[in-house]
Amino acid sequence: MSPQEIGATGVVVLIVLTLLRVPLGAAMGLVGLLGYAAIDGWDKAFIVFGTTPYNLTSYSFSVLPLFILMGTVATRSNMSQELFVAANAIFAGRRGALPMATIGACAGFSAISGSSLATAATFTQIAVPEMRRYGYDERLATGAVAAGGTLGILIPPSVIMVIYALAAEESVPMLFAAGMIPGLILTLLFMLVIWVMVRLFPERAPAGERMPMGERIRAVLAMWKLLLLFGIAVGGIYAGWFSPTEAAGIASFVAIVIAAASRELTWRGLYECVMETLRTTGMLMFIIVGAWIFAYFVVQTRLPVGLIDLIKHFDLAPWAVIMMILIFYIILGCVLDAVAIILVTVPVFLPVATALGYDSVWYGILMVVVVEIGLITPPVGLNIFVMRAQLPDIELTTMFRGIAPFLVADGVLIALLLIFPQIALWLPKLLYG
Repeated sequence: MSPQEIGATGVVVLIVLTLLRVPLGAAMGLVGLLGYAAIDGWDKAFIVFGTTPYNLTSYSFSVLPLFILMGTVATRSNMSQELFVAANAIFAGRRGALPMATIGACAGFSAISGSSLATAATFTQIAVPEMRRYGYDERLATGAVAAGGTLGILIPPSVIMVIYALAAEESVPMLFAAGMIPGLILTLLFMLVIWVMVRLFPERAPAGERMPMGERIRAVLAMWKLLLLFGIAVGGIYAGWFSPTEAAGIASFVAIVIAAASRELTWRGLYECVMETLRTTGMLMFIIVGAWIFAYFVVQTRLPVGLIDLIKHFDLAPWAVIMMILIFYIILGCVLDAVAIILVTVPVFLPVATALGYDSVWYGILMVVVVEIGLITPPVGLNIFVMRAQLPDIELTTMFRGIAPFLVADGVLIALLLIFPQIALWLPKLLYG
């Protein structure tokens, strides 16, 4: 077999192992080791296998556990509840106010949690009971939370963006800046979906109660904790005051101080936050090591070069290639989680995209948006299953039906990014040149 045939076989074997629920890090490491050995011999394969974990000692990796810690502390404190109350105050009095408030609150919480699953799990507990209490249709209630949860990996600081940056050797601040405008656009598109739905099907959403202006102002001012953390974690990076690691460290410390001062975090709670951060970081680091070993194998196979030669042979337009890649991502998103998709596909498809003239930052944002779709589509739909675990009395079919209209918003954003790439690239160029 040629190296490229070995590479293609390795990708297929990896996907099969992942579908068989073999741990992702172990699957990538095993395929990478065996494939590397098949091409270059066992001695060189074991050298790569033995030395790769030492790359994790790089200072740049410390940003990952610090952002995870900040999000964990924010989740365990009362910030999400205050955020939902503030968002509800803004939309109070309108039909569909609570689901719109849920989308807004999810967008705000995404700016400090960095995790789609954490956002979905948090607002399942907060928003769905409120919407059911006021008589909202269960499809609309669960769909809004599931869709809003996906904003957790698009609006910075995003853990998935950090993982993409590490895999693609790209700038974390550039990716954070690139995700800001698409994240805000998708938030508005989700709200537009709700606005259309409650007018087409008014029986699904009762008219909201009006709120005096004084109460609105007090509720909005209670968002100061979120604004402070966002200003440090993201604003500090954009302004050039902190590196990503420094911003994550300072923001984590401030989150702990705020939670402790407001008596929302005890010593026991802090210990649990740290332990949860360690478990999550350990899992991600194990996966990243496996991904690196797999990436070294892919480089040896020259599989991306073969794909580029194939594209040249068939004389495909760059946009057609990107569309094929996106379709592949959507299919893959139905069976794999976001981390798996990014770490498995970046070594293969990113060189193809850059060879076609596409910007790697733009491609990263486009990939994150497509990965979002996988979080809310069957049969995996991790956001849906996280919600189902907390709402066992609501059928999965109801939740998946509820999310269907929001997929239109994702499709619109993908089209906008393809037609107007500056949506993702304008802010990074403005801030970093």
